[in-house]
Amino acid sequence: MNIKNLLGEKVKRLRKMRGYTQEQFAEIIDITPRNLCRIESGQNFVTAETLDKILNALNIPADILFTYEHLKDDKELLADIYTYIDKIKINHKQLEKTYRLLRFMAEDEF
Repeated sequence: MNIKNLLGEKVKRLRKMRGYTQEQFAEIIDITPRNLCRIESGQNFVTAETLDKILNALNIPADILFTYEHLKDDKELLADIYTYIDKIKINHKQLEKTYRLLRFMAEDEF
């Protein structure tokens, strides 16, 4: 998958998480819905100006937009989770926080 597709998929995912339609988000970042559709589908790449508007509209730093761990398969994600747990299991406070977070996430799914 190329950078345009990765970025487009991430913009789309974050836009939907914020509850915006393409039309609403396009208006917020001052581009046409068609242009946003092309960005989200990986056909077009964002300009620096549009990128800045996207970051501001979503209220996120650039590194969030350019992080693509969500594209890992389940096995890779679980392996990463276990690695992080191994790193924190000697710290009781961190382990408790992780437990509460995981419990909250599991309960939130139902």
